[in-house]
Amino acid sequence: MHDRLRIEPRDLLNAYCIGAFPMAMDDGSLGWFSPDPRGVIPLESFHIPHGLKRTLKKALFEIRINSAFADVIRECGSRKETWIDETIIASYQQLHSMGFAHSVEAWQEGELVGGLYGVSIAGAFFGESMFSKKTDASKVALVSLVRRLRRRNFTLLDTQWSTPHLKSFGCIDISKKYYMEKLAQALAQNVKFV
Repeated sequence: MHDRLRIEPRDLLNAYCIGAFPMAMDDGSLGWFSPDPRGVIPLESFHIPHGLKRTLKKALFEIRINSAFADVIRECGSRKETWIDETIIASYQQLHSMGFAHSVEAWQEGELVGGLYGVSIAGAFFGESMFSKKTDASKVALVSLVRRLRRRNFTLLDTQWSTPHLKSFGCIDISKKYYMEKLAQALAQNVKFV
């Protein structure tokens, strides 16, 4: 059981600014992580796999921003194995209400079928989790996220760790030292997600 229902927003934002983030552990405690190496998707070399390009041309999904943040985070946490518990949900919903946490959603025929959420501070976007109920829905949301970050001159898309799935989009591992340099540059920017 957690000592409190949510992480204080100031503590959560400060953690991101020093390269750390929380995850709920199996025993009900909260763990803080700062991986080395760190997964990032360089925005300038983001790669759209060939099959996804075909999906994008079909325009199967309507993309919305922040219209169902609570639903997105709950869907992301509804797997058998998850690090998203009620404390994480409450904490990020608080950040969302303050304008720091955002969702990118894929809708089809009025139904939320995929999406992702993360935290935005200055020129950095910290991707947290994604989910998909329809083929390619979360991937289309990721493409939309990257396009938005590029348009708004963000410089850092943090994925925490790299996975084979993320590597197909150009995700790379960088050293913690280099990550902290990139983070400092991004935090010095005057840009906004919305």
